[in-house]
Amino acid sequence: MKAKTSKESLTIQTQIVLPNDTNTLGNLFGGQLLQWMDIVASIAAHRHCKRVVVTASVNNVSFNMPINHASLVTLEAKVSRAFNSSMEIFIDVWVEDHVTGEKRKCNEAIYTFVAVDQNGSPLPVPELIPETEEEKSRYEGALRRKQLSLILAGKMKPSEATELKALFS
Repeated sequence: MKAKTSKESLTIQTQIVLPNDTNTLGNLFGGQLLQWMDIVASIAAHRHCKRVVVTASVNNVSFNMPINHASLVTLEAKVSRAFNSSMEIFIDVWVEDHVTGEKRKCNEAIYTFVAVDQNGSPLPVPELIPETEEEKSRYEGALRRKQLSLILAGKMKPSEATELKALFS
């Protein structure tokens, strides 16, 4: 299986925040943003492995600023690291200024997807080759995030988490 770069999985989706997408304050519902992120992340995961993928977990979501009604929202998703059958996907969320066109990062998230066959059994995925400094940083952090997640789920003993231990040594 040939290794791939993050560029090959890059998925960009732009949405407009409609009245039906907002709460009583006129801001985008968090659940609507989560849905958009899940969709864009699943496409990025599929582009990486060319397999059916399923959401395994939502590892982190940062709602750093509200997104107002009528805002143009751009979601950028790409694989940050591939493991045996799972892939960590980073999603950056940007809001575009209507007048200047300037984009500001307002939210981000990390999802995990697993490639599966027709019976739902995990399938191997290609390795990821990080290229930029940001991609390398996210790639390196992915193993620590995975180990922490496994510890919290009771699937790994803290003493086995070599990457996490290295942070404190």
